Amino acid sequence: MPGYLTTHVLDTANGSPAQGMKIELFRLDGERRLIAETVTNHDGRTDTHILPESRFETGEYELLFHVGAWLDAQGHEAASPRFLDTVPLRFGMSEEDHYHVPLLISPYGYSTYRGS
Repeated sequence: MPGYLTTHVLDTANGSPAQGMKIELFRLDGERRLIAETVTNHDGRTDTHILPESRFETGEYELLFHVGAWLDAQGHEAASPRFLDTVPLRFGMSEEDHYHVPLLISPYGYSTYRGS
């Protein structure tokens, strides 16, 4: 099976998908190169694979979630600087497979895991 990457974002403080969050994907291969950017849909997911089969390569990557801007858009007031602004998740993909890397967020914390 060819590899590909998906993600989604869930707002754990409200128990709902995080619609409208900007996400960037970087490849880390000696330099940090932006290779994709998208915005989450009504289900907190991306409309297409953030790294499709046709562009998939094993290696090291970073997903950058623009949490602070999303929280601002949701009306979450915060002191400046905001506790969470951009959340980087660095991970490796070592085989041709489906990698799913979700983000669970609240204004003061986040977690992730390799999903299915």
